[in-house]
Amino acid sequence: MVLKNKLNITSQVELNKTEEKISKKKAIKLFDSGKINKINAGTVEGLQQIHKFLFEDIYDFAGFIRNVNISKGNFRFAPVMYLEQSLKNIEKMPQSTFDEIVEKYVEMNIAHPFREGNGRATRIWLDLIFKKELKMVVDWDKIDKEDYLSAMERSPVKDIEIKHLLKNALTDKIDEREIFMKGIDASYYYEGYDEYDIHKLFS
Repeated sequence: MVLKNKLNITSQVELNKTEEKISKKKAIKLFDSGKINKINAGTVEGLQQIHKFLFEDIYDFAGFIRNVNISKGNFRFAPVMYLEQSLKNIEKMPQSTFDEIVEKYVEMNIAHPFREGNGRATRIWLDLIFKKELKMVVDWDKIDKEDYLSAMERSPVKDIEIKHLLKNALTDKIDEREIFMKGIDASYYYEGYDEYDIHKLFS
């Protein structure tokens, strides 16, 4: 079933392409405008702002906490009835060390607060925490898709793999546009969105 969208697209293939194109452009606009630096890193509100900015041209629910239960494969994300409290607890989690930041990220992934677009928004959110607290960001282009997906799948039980992957991909090039752009392409590729090279959208 195709998610209801503002563009009245009824084909999943067409929606995927359009969503990728529009939201990748919005991601770069978020960076180029400087708005990304005004987001309060590590907060639920900050994550909502990122999600809204990326997807507001496509979905009415952009930036809003979901009111339906969702799952992926055999994994059920936080039930709606516990989601609000779960997000409050996550926001209170410390974020001053690498381990604390990744643990907070893992918990936010388990919460999956939005109807769609969680991974893409939350990876930007994670980078903002790393940038604020450690003066580092993730060079996502260095992390293999299958390695990342399997590490995230296991992360609710064992987070050593995702910590290893992220630690080895950290860079101090925190304000470099190219790192951000390549990171967006990689982030979308993890989710199966690889129709558009972000550089060609701006050529």
